[in-house]
Amino acid sequence: MTPTLAIEFIRNAIQVCLLVAGPLLFTALVVGVVVSLVQAITQLQEQTLTFIPKLLAVGLVLLISLPWLMMTLTEFL
Repeated sequence: MTPTLAIEFIRNAIQVCLLVAGPLLFTALVVGVVVSLVQAITQLQEQTLTFIPKLLAVGLVLLISLPWLMMTLTEFL
C-alpha cells in the first residue's frame, strides 16, 4: 500500500465516521441545550432530567436513521 492510498483510506474513514456520528451528536447537542434552557428557566436542577431526554432522542434518531447508517458503513467497506 502506497502512502497516497493509505492517506486516502484514512481520509475516507474519518469522513464516514463524521457522517455517521454527526446526526446522533447533533441530536444530543440540541436536546441538551433545550433541556438546559428549560432547567435554567424553571430553576430545576435534577441531573436525570438532562440524561433521559438525550437518551430517548438519540435512541429515536438512531432507530430512524439506522438503515441509512448501515448503508453508509457497508458502502465504505
